[in-house]
Amino acid sequence: DIWKKPMGPKNVSLQKCDLGMGPGVVKGAYTQLPKYFKDTNQVQDLESRLITCMSKLQGYDANEIIKAGFSKGKRKDLEAVVAYVVAESKGMPINVVAKHPKEKQAYQMGKESFFYQGGPMDFSCASCHASNGKRIRLQDLPNLTEQKGAALGWGYWPAYRVSSGTFWTMQRRLNDCYRQQRFPEPIYISEDTIAVSMYMAVNAKGGTMMLRAEL
Repeated sequence: DIWKKPMGPKNVSLQKCDLGMGPGVVKGAYTQLPKYFKDTNQVQDLESRLITCMSKLQGYDANEIIKAGFSKGKRKDLEAVVAYVVAESKGMPINVVAKHPKEKQAYQMGKESFFYQGGPMDFSCASCHASNGKRIRLQDLPNLTEQKGAALGWGYWPAYRVSSGTFWTMQRRLNDCYRQQRFPEPIYISEDTIAVSMYMAVNAKGGTMMLRAEL
């Protein structure tokens, strides 16, 4: 269990990591993320918050984790912790809110990014996810602008993807969406990707957190 194992230059565990409900509290923590954290003065999603803890508590270099690439280096350990934390919220209601000014700012930024249209394909997130009844091949595309669709889109991720044989975090899911739009690859845990997550999660409030295998 990576969460409990002493690791890093400081040889300590992540058990004192505060995911928003107090140091070490994991149960239900993911249902409230992303959110504003006073100690960093930022809105953080689960992955960016874990990097903060890995850096401050364990002594890892945050930039090395950010630059490592998906499922490589310490990012692989981080992804395993993501799976653990999310599993501890399975079946619980999504309860992400935009109350703090920076949360409201992140929500608005995420909304603008969601509807931003550009790139060689003249695409946006909204091209696929802003109306009902759309599909790609046999896959239904949830309308992320409405609560029902957002609850499906947010509540079923992160997920294990059978097609790639790997666990995908929400940051990786968003990265792939940008790739499909032919946009430049976003920086991992960038302000923009966290903002898009905030937009989806707030819209999904009241839905249920689930885990599944994605075909």
